[in-house]
Amino acid sequence: MRIGLFFGTFNPIHVGHLIIANHMAQHPAIDQVWLVVTPHNPHKEKSTLLADHLRLDMVRDAIYESPHLKASDIEFHLKKPNYTISTLTHLQEKYPQDEFSLILGADNLRSFHKWYNWEQILANHRLYVYPRIASDSGTLNENPVFIEHQHIEVVTDVPVLGISASFVRAQLAAGKDCSFLLSEPVLKYITDRHLYQKFGNKKGE
Repeated sequence: MRIGLFFGTFNPIHVGHLIIANHMAQHPAIDQVWLVVTPHNPHKEKSTLLADHLRLDMVRDAIYESPHLKASDIEFHLKKPNYTISTLTHLQEKYPQDEFSLILGADNLRSFHKWYNWEQILANHRLYVYPRIASDSGTLNENPVFIEHQHIEVVTDVPVLGISASFVRAQLAAGKDCSFLLSEPVLKYITDRHLYQKFGNKKGE
């Protein structure tokens, strides 16, 4: 199976995440998209970040009717702090019959050369890059290593939505209606547990 890995804290998972994941799952070179929930880094501040299991539960609730999407807690069980190359190596060893690629925003591609062992990632895995803002649909990285690289594909037909998790959290904290920003199961999960009420308008994804 050809699996696209879509990493994120999903704090919370919103319609923007779901639109990207669903769109990429229909890419002709991808059979299934795994939404990999990033665990809290013990060396970083977590004031705006919900517990790992809560964010994983919300992802599962959001995609429970979508067989082409899967929630993954694979990074919960790896040594922290973790690097993407370690996750890819672990998955390839655990599922040798499958092929793993990365789905990432254009902003991440711009800093990709700073990732740990990025050369190894690029040599062994494909990168599917989507625009985060409308202007991203043009040149996504001026680094000559990434221009027209055979393992990098810019997917320009992904809908561009200016929605961030920090914006959603601020709306929730303000008591505003988020029914068009969150799927119904996720909104119910958050409402029933009174989540995000104390975070306010702090930044972070």
